[in-house]
Amino acid sequence: MGVAKILRIYLDETMLWRAQQGTFGFCARVTKAFEEAGFRVDLRKNSFDERMKSGARRGYSLFLMDEPFHKKALTMRKAYYFPYWRIEKTAERWAFAVAKKTFYPAEIDPDLAEKWFMNWRRWLFKFGPANAERTGMVYVALQGKLTECRSFQSMSPIDMIRAVQDQAGARHILLGLHPGEHYSDGEMNLLNEIVHADGRMALQTGGMDEALRQCDLVVTQNSAAALSGFFFQKPAILFGESDFHHQMPRVSQLGVAEAWRQAEEVTPDFAAYLYWFVHLNSIKADEEGVAETKILDTCRRHGWEI
Repeated sequence: MGVAKILRIYLDETMLWRAQQGTFGFCARVTKAFEEAGFRVDLRKNSFDERMKSGARRGYSLFLMDEPFHKKALTMRKAYYFPYWRIEKTAERWAFAVAKKTFYPAEIDPDLAEKWFMNWRRWLFKFGPANAERTGMVYVALQGKLTECRSFQSMSPIDMIRAVQDQAGARHILLGLHPGEHYSDGEMNLLNEIVHADGRMALQTGGMDEALRQCDLVVTQNSAAALSGFFFQKPAILFGESDFHHQMPRVSQLGVAEAWRQAEEVTPDFAAYLYWFVHLNSIKADEEGVAETKILDTCRRHGWEI
């Protein structure tokens, strides 16, 4: 017996309200695609209990960013820039389908890529990329849990900072705190000690766009700042695993010194890569008809019977 033709979409309070008002574009596309395929689509408020119950319910479940822990569940996540989205079998970005693909620059139409690249960098960052410069600064984009080395990281963020100090030479080092993260007093004290002991270093919260405009290089675990830096034609080093690793040297694979050398000496295919990663390997929610087809095809590839 096949799975019941029911799709339940689990959303947090804000996104549920938007979906009910018809202003959550990607959710509207998913709903339309499945309804046209003969499914009933229910929008549900997300909670731990509701997700746990989903495994025993008839039909399929689609979570917003949460781990799809049973075989009838998938997760959806913004592909960094609206209106691009992905539907995946895991919530771990480094295990996404695109992360396992190989990027072949020769297969990308350079004219299409360049046109897309130029349009999107202006749309996202106004005139910042056109006025980018290299001022002798390394931008370290920090996320959370600074003293922990998590499973997807080659070392803790604090140790990453120390590795940057060893490699940066005379260049300035800007540590960028994520404005959406909460940092403990212990973490802030440790950061301030590091900054005060090294005259090259500065610390700020936010300000990513201007940091990307000025820096020579982006260093991070797997912050999207590294991907955004490609719009400014700035190379990046990853100390963690990510879905956008293809044109960025990874410390886990190369070690710190070799990753740094490659970032300094090898110029990525900025336009071709962004076009491939963002546009060709995700679902663009504002493409009527095309988006619905891609949604259903993606779910079928993940094993759903539609």
